[in-house]
Amino acid sequence: MEIYIVQANDTVDRIAQEFQVPVSQITEVNQIVYPFALAVGQALLIPTAGSIPDQPEVVTNGYAYPFINSYVLRTTLPFLTDLSIFSYGFTESGDLVPPTLSDLWMIEAAGMAGVHAILTLTPMDEQGRFSNQLIHTVVNNPTAINALIQNLLTVMKEKGYYGVDVDFEYILAEDRDAFTTFVAELTSAMNENEFVTSVALAPKTSADQPGLLYQGKDYGGLGAAANSVLLMTYEWGYTYGPPMAVAPINKVRQVVEYAVTEIPVNKINLGIPNYGYDWTLPFVSGESKAKTIGNVEAIQIAIRHGAVINFDEVAQTPYFRYLENGVEHEVWFEDVRSMQAKFNLVKEFSLRGMGYWQLMRLFLANWVLLDDQFVII
Repeated sequence: MEIYIVQANDTVDRIAQEFQVPVSQITEVNQIVYPFALAVGQALLIPTAGSIPDQPEVVTNGYAYPFINSYVLRTTLPFLTDLSIFSYGFTESGDLVPPTLSDLWMIEAAGMAGVHAILTLTPMDEQGRFSNQLIHTVVNNPTAINALIQNLLTVMKEKGYYGVDVDFEYILAEDRDAFTTFVAELTSAMNENEFVTSVALAPKTSADQPGLLYQGKDYGGLGAAANSVLLMTYEWGYTYGPPMAVAPINKVRQVVEYAVTEIPVNKINLGIPNYGYDWTLPFVSGESKAKTIGNVEAIQIAIRHGAVINFDEVAQTPYFRYLENGVEHEVWFEDVRSMQAKFNLVKEFSLRGMGYWQLMRLFLANWVLLDDQFVII
């Protein structure tokens, strides 16, 4: 594979001729639709002939809701090891709350593709927000913990799940050790029944990092307690924050550099965002709200408004601005260059693999590039 950056006056036909590949290969991999318009600065993945270097083995995971488009899911499954279905909640007494829509079709689709279905466990309240009070109540109640674990085992056996992913956020600092103990007990019970446990970790860069996202997560303790971890290395640029890269590689690197001092590398999955944000300018703290967009959609927006796509060399992330109805917008998203930077980090640190949040929008070039770089196990 080669990455080509579109220049002024480029056409798909001219690029195909230069690389001696069919137009259809370029348009399919990069999800370019007729009449095959391009944006200046757009990164294209070009399938080319040549030898493939040694590819390290990795585990690949992706999160998806039960309302994912079936075509998107089935197109993505061949590139996955695990499919984390989002999500099951629970009550203070340890009863499970299943997803609103049935997860059975996703479990079946994953099984047919040879992919492990993972039950994602989240402490959501009735408004769909993470509840640290619910976490506090359960992890400090042995009876509730036992009930929750037994209910998980029952559902996983009945439905054919392979493991459970613990995605608890905003854990109170006072519950840090109780949460670690809960994950250890859960992992022990899961392993005894031939299931696995993973846990999602907020992107810390030091053990004593302040903040509600970080203080309740003990990297070393949770790394020892679970079979694997996911570093949630995204959301530097987020819905209510100022315009910036969602996963700037310099910030992601800092998290990885800390994580490997606390957790074995063969347990660490790097979190990768499969989305971008579109902000209106000027950004006003407390008032502005970015719109979530797909990576292919970002390119289409740039084409529609004649925007030139720039690339931040520090963040290793593409961005652009455009004007619509007199309002200026700023867009940050992911392309094959930013994905390559993240893949390089996985290789550099010999990490277990990567986990995508989330799979709801198809970004085929990412999966083709990943398949070119790694052996998926």
